[in-house]
Amino acid sequence: MKLQDLLKGLDVLEQKGAQDVEVNGVNIDSRQVKDGNMFIAVKGTAADGHAYIGKALELGAKAIVCEDMPAELADGVAYVRLANTEQNVGQIATNFYGDPTSKLKLVGVTGTNGKTTIATVLYNMYRAMGHKTGLLSTVCNYIDGEAVPTEHTTPDPVTLNALLAKMVEAGCEYCFMEVSSHSVVQNRIGGLRFVGAMFTNITRDHLDYHKTFENYIKAKKQFFDNLPADAFAITNADDKNGSVMVQNTKATVKTYSVQSPADFKAKIIECHFEGMYLEINGKEVGVQFVGKFNVSNLLAVYGAAVMLGKDPQEVLVAMSAMKPVNGRFEALRSPSGYTAIVDYAHTPDALENVLNSIHQVLDGKSGKVITVCGCGGNRDKGKRPLMAQEAVKQSDKVILTSDNPRFEEPEDILKDMQAGLTAEQLSDVLTIVDRRQAIKTACMLAQPGDVILIAGKGHEDYQIIKGVKHHFDDHEEVRACF
Repeated sequence: MKLQDLLKGLDVLEQKGAQDVEVNGVNIDSRQVKDGNMFIAVKGTAADGHAYIGKALELGAKAIVCEDMPAELADGVAYVRLANTEQNVGQIATNFYGDPTSKLKLVGVTGTNGKTTIATVLYNMYRAMGHKTGLLSTVCNYIDGEAVPTEHTTPDPVTLNALLAKMVEAGCEYCFMEVSSHSVVQNRIGGLRFVGAMFTNITRDHLDYHKTFENYIKAKKQFFDNLPADAFAITNADDKNGSVMVQNTKATVKTYSVQSPADFKAKIIECHFEGMYLEINGKEVGVQFVGKFNVSNLLAVYGAAVMLGKDPQEVLVAMSAMKPVNGRFEALRSPSGYTAIVDYAHTPDALENVLNSIHQVLDGKSGKVITVCGCGGNRDKGKRPLMAQEAVKQSDKVILTSDNPRFEEPEDILKDMQAGLTAEQLSDVLTIVDRRQAIKTACMLAQPGDVILIAGKGHEDYQIIKGVKHHFDDHEEVRACF
């Protein structure tokens, strides 16, 4: 592709060196540069890409996009200066990959909790309805039926556009995507066209990055502020910040609620560990999901499908066949009569929602609740005591244990959690650093009719200890105990 075609839509401050160059690839990681590529030097949070321009040139870069023009210019190389490279990577990638989001319908979902469930259920549902569909999620990316492993909730703009271009090539009509707050602030979704967006909820999370809750809210809101007028924005009316998200959007706004009047409304008729019977906009439907928080998730799914033009009755029929997402309120029945729930809940709000749902099913029954949970290392420390408080509040027995300690000492993380509890509460809480032993202990304590909640890791099949990734799967550990 010619350099000038790659620069369409950009406010270029200065161009030097060779101008009539052909570019055969775009990179923001100098280590991945190949002969004939463009290298975009981004001033990131961990490193400044300008320090790696020399490395990119050694590997054959033919175009350099930067904010600070190098003192020495290599022969035969084009240099382009922009005011902010990070803000423009998305547009450059979109130009290089042929504007893939103009050729399929991209719908984004953002919020603290529920993103993975909503995006994955929509992906599975649309494929079941006969549409070729893509998915960009925390668990895994999919190009219709082809799985592409993922490392971030939202990939970098170059990877993102490459995946979307492959979806277009595969004939995908739709793509459902989780949109993280990091990706909005870091302009990873720049240049993409969304036909719709959904807001789930917002509670304390990622304050290690955003610093304040207000900044976190602004990051989510920015996604809706940037939607075009012909898009739709669906917001959760049950979240106090639901209306804030859409107050400045140009998109058509719709609401969903379990508690108050809304465009998409639901109530629970019956609830069991195997599923629920719901009424959605006056129609009854059986689903294989559990909990009030999942009713909200399914309402977002229903609303998005209706806004995309599907018949409401067809959506309900398809929804009834959908299964829970891996590691999201997965109920495993033991031969001895207790139930283990594996869930990704890793924020105080998510833990509260899952425990509420367990009590909703247990209502009037004699079973006890045993909760196993921890907190991740090198992340927001402020939520650790809150997680412990939430676990103790709604459990008959709590076992505090390791999650992903990463580079922190597991004992230090557990001390931070214990700091949120009174001496009386601590006397009834077990602290077992080894997660495998914690799960085994919970299973040994459980009696017929009891429920064990194993929270925090969900779909993850690893633990990161001292920076090293080890295989560990909560599902496998529970089944071994069975």
